[in-house]
Amino acid sequence: MDKSMITGIVIGGIVVTAGAAIGGFNMLSKKEPAYADVLNVAEVKETVQTPREVCEDVVVTRRQPVKDEHKILGTVTGAVIGGVLGNQVGGGSGKKLATVAGAAAGGYAGNKVQGNMQEKNTYTEIENRCHTVTDTHDRVIGYDVSYRLGDEDGSVRMVNKPGDRIPVVDGQLILESPDAVTP
Repeated sequence: MDKSMITGIVIGGIVVTAGAAIGGFNMLSKKEPAYADVLNVAEVKETVQTPREVCEDVVVTRRQPVKDEHKILGTVTGAVIGGVLGNQVGGGSGKKLATVAGAAAGGYAGNKVQGNMQEKNTYTEIENRCHTVTDTHDRVIGYDVSYRLGDEDGSVRMVNKPGDRIPVVDGQLILESPDAVTP
């Protein structure tokens, strides 16, 4: 056998022995898990209130403007009719007294009748009325996630909903979003 062949066999043996030792060491050493198992996911919500304006057409009844505010026409007409009727009663000075009383009572009654007629003198129109209402709804802003990494349990808040596992690199969770925060 020549010297170079013996040298090659010795070097090859050393390399194989070293490789086997390193391989055995890696197999026996504890491996870091590549994933954390998701145990529970709870939605984190916030209530959002959105105001909006609602308008609708409404039928409105209004009184006509009064032309005779002091009800003079009704009072005078009632007094004249009351006076004429009072004049038909009695005789002599009683007739004068009945005429005055009839005029006073008729004037009062005429005033009230005209007032009632003015109050009932109405018209309707359609008016657009608006008011603000507030719509309320819940919005998901994140997820509280409980997980198990190896033998330890932990929790994290994530922006996106995770699946059954969360990737792990060098013992650290890899969260999908840079916005995720740990509590």
